[in-house]
Amino acid sequence: MFRGIYEGRRVLVTGHSGFKGSWLAAWLLRLGARVCGISLRPGYEPNHYSLLDLDLESEWSNVRESGEVRSIFADFRPEIVFHLAAQALVRPSYEEPALTFATNVMGTVNVLEACRETSSVRAVVIVTSDKCYENREWVWGYRENDAMGGFDPYSVSKGCAELVTAAYRRSFFAPETFGKKHSTLVASARAGNVIGGGDWAADRLVPDLMRSAAAHREEALRNPDAVRPWQHVLEPLSGYLQLAGKLYEGKTEFADAWNFGPAPTAAVTVKEAAAALQRSWPEVRFRAAGDPDAPHEARLLRLDCSKAQSLLHWHGVWEPETAFRRTAEWYRDFYLEHKINTDADFDAYFDSAAAADMEWMN
Repeated sequence: MFRGIYEGRRVLVTGHSGFKGSWLAAWLLRLGARVCGISLRPGYEPNHYSLLDLDLESEWSNVRESGEVRSIFADFRPEIVFHLAAQALVRPSYEEPALTFATNVMGTVNVLEACRETSSVRAVVIVTSDKCYENREWVWGYRENDAMGGFDPYSVSKGCAELVTAAYRRSFFAPETFGKKHSTLVASARAGNVIGGGDWAADRLVPDLMRSAAAHREEALRNPDAVRPWQHVLEPLSGYLQLAGKLYEGKTEFADAWNFGPAPTAAVTVKEAAAALQRSWPEVRFRAAGDPDAPHEARLLRLDCSKAQSLLHWHGVWEPETAFRRTAEWYRDFYLEHKINTDADFDAYFDSAAAADMEWMN
């Protein structure tokens, strides 16, 4: 996969103990990479990272600590960097806005500074969010050149992280001076709502529904009519890996911002997503319970991923129903049979990608 680029490479992943980070670290190990992670220790049990028992180097540190981040970079000397560490939830950002900005904005600065000081780094992918855009609640998808913004502290912090990344790319890692003044290419990646097994974060739709199903409880949907671009976690990760591979090969045209999201048909309401999960695990029960006093959250959000489709030859592999089914089955089998279906999901996804003749499978 990915032309064998990751075999034997030193790859650093921030946020490797989180939901997306643990899936990415597991995939990198499958590709033969030597992986180092920077993250806080998992804050809840169970958690996907601990369940996988991955064979990698873990540095339990905080990306807000610039000295520690630089020291880890200096010791490990990564060639490829994926920055995923973040305060990743909208509602907690209302409770701790300063922490959210410190982590998501200055954490990104600290990682980019460490990259600037580490001559071994050749490719950097800064992962932000689809919520980085100034959301006007319009029906068409946001493109990479649309304005950054946001209403809540989380969304604004992700827009700021994108601006920080663009500033570092222009000031220190300019594609036009690659190979002359520096040897590092930097890109950013914006993904839609990601689902899959192993997410137990509080205040997210899928983990909340799965916990309630396991406890035989009904879950209240606070924004049942909100529309989100749902996709399985492996979908954007394939995009991140393909993008970083292009950067590592020195292809300067890929040092830019990229959307990685599902087809427009996958942008369905929260209530429709819950119903899809219920079809694979009937124990999932829910009711609409809108809260007029709840903090503001966007009701309509779509991404335009035509740039990634056209230039990276990337697109999603699994239809929404498959993504919801495999997600529900992962939790169902975990709670009822103590099974961990992560490897099975990898294998099934790779089979589907091969059948779809995805470029990154070669």
